[in-house]
Amino acid sequence: MRIIFKNRGFSIISDKIDNNRIYTVITNNPEETIELGKKLGNILNKGDLIAVNGELGTGKTCLIKGIAIGLKSREDASSPSFSIIKEYSAKIPIYHFDLYRLRKSEDIEELGYEEYFYGEGITLIEWADKIENYLPEKLLLIEIFTDSDNVLNRKIIFQARGERYKKIVKELKSIENIGN
Repeated sequence: MRIIFKNRGFSIISDKIDNNRIYTVITNNPEETIELGKKLGNILNKGDLIAVNGELGTGKTCLIKGIAIGLKSREDASSPSFSIIKEYSAKIPIYHFDLYRLRKSEDIEELGYEEYFYGEGITLIEWADKIENYLPEKLLLIEIFTDSDNVLNRKIIFQARGERYKKIVKELKSIENIGN
């Protein structure tokens, strides 16, 4: 059973099966995607790993830009496509991976990924599906899809893997007026 309700421009879809594991939000434009990212950034802690997947142009970087704003980043988050890893100074260090140009999953080993994934900062990974075998079991997986009927709309699915990430999903769901 699914419950769908409107909240300040967002469409929220809540799955009744394990209510704190999966959460779906529909955003209507890039600004709402950034705003959703801010709300998520506000509730992240040291050591959290966020894996983001979606086709080219679906809004992965918009969401990450919002997360960085929520974490009070001193720099504007942008796609680090040519360097693969970009670090941002914030209340908690942010490690932003953009794996679009990664040729094969094994190439991640040369980057010392373990220091980031298991370190004291927050790790944000775009194109995480490229290194699926290297990802920790416990993480927050975010899948972003475009709406074929409206090119600005995004369906963003949060999937918690592990108790810490279930708490993040639960807290994200409980934030009132998510569009503010």
